[in-house]
Amino acid sequence: MTLSSRRVALLVAANTALAPFAIDAYLPAMSAIAGHIGASIHHTELSLSTFLAGFALGQLVFGPVSDRVGRKPVLLGGLVVFLLASLVITTVDSLGELLGWRFVQALGGGATVVNSAAIVRDCFKGREAAKVMSTMAIIMLMAPLVAPVVGSGLLYLADWWLIFVFLAGYAGFLMWLLATRLPETRPPGRSAATPARVLANYASVLRDRRAMGFVAAASLSFAGLFAFVTASPFLYLEHFDLTPSLYPLVFGVNVVAMVAANRLNIRLLRWRTPLQNLRLGLGIQLGAATGLAFMVASGLESLYTMVPLIMLFAGTIGLIAPNAITSLLDRFHHMSATAAALQGSLQFSCGALAGVLVGAFEIDSAWPMVGTMLGASLAANLGIRVLAGRAMRSCQDAA
Repeated sequence: MTLSSRRVALLVAANTALAPFAIDAYLPAMSAIAGHIGASIHHTELSLSTFLAGFALGQLVFGPVSDRVGRKPVLLGGLVVFLLASLVITTVDSLGELLGWRFVQALGGGATVVNSAAIVRDCFKGREAAKVMSTMAIIMLMAPLVAPVVGSGLLYLADWWLIFVFLAGYAGFLMWLLATRLPETRPPGRSAATPARVLANYASVLRDRRAMGFVAAASLSFAGLFAFVTASPFLYLEHFDLTPSLYPLVFGVNVVAMVAANRLNIRLLRWRTPLQNLRLGLGIQLGAATGLAFMVASGLESLYTMVPLIMLFAGTIGLIAPNAITSLLDRFHHMSATAAALQGSLQFSCGALAGVLVGAFEIDSAWPMVGTMLGASLAANLGIRVLAGRAMRSCQDAA
């Protein structure tokens, strides 16, 4: 069965959107959840980092399994785990239970999402794969825009638990959609990988200097973004005293910026290489992070100065992520799910660490968020230049 690029983008985006829905839908309810379990909002925000840690582990474990047994069994099995864990979360009464079941929920989510990039790489390569990735990202990025709005509506209709019932229902819908509309895309004839072979495959990616430059770019830029996502309930709801009904609007403008950057990426790919677009996005992101640090240091921080710079920082993900991932998978087309698993695991581990750094400082200040964003962006720029510098220079010379 031959899949069109549009159909691949739609199916894979619907699958990948599970993660941003699981992360962003419950952000407006963070205060309500904190009150229910008797914890501070800063401690409750650690459930975001816990989710990312489980998501990272799920990708690391189930990526090689996908290369071994196929995409669909791993996809559907992960969705079952995600669905059941989402329902159990509605019954939690303590911070420990919330963190534990969010971790289990994320394991299932990681098993599903790790297949998205691999499916694209199964069907396409090179510039075509980068364009499909960008089209997929535009569709997928609507989830963070819609998720807080959906979460606010469900919080208004009932309480925070209804958000997790909704997530369980979305997982059930995905099970039906992928089971009936997505064929198996894993290339035939692959031998079963032993645990030793899996470790060797991971080691081969880790030893590849250029590959680790692409991983550093995607992972560290995501860490900077997630520093904002983790801090956003405190920053907007408490620091700037927004209401829960306005929070989705201020949060959602960042997604609009990411969608616009993805559209720009698709157009630029007509005459620029993915590596050139990647470097452009990283440079803009560092400039935005520096601007945020200046605003906080000078005392000029406000919604009117911070929100546009955060939009610019978040928007660059649309230039960074699809080009970094495409460049990585082009180097490991023979084990795309394994390479995607390692990249995803490191990316979400960096995001979890950024969330912990932000949540560790229970102070009424934007500095923990801004400092983490600036540090992550600086490290991403250094990583791509030091580790993949030769690849970028040779590519630019060829262009």
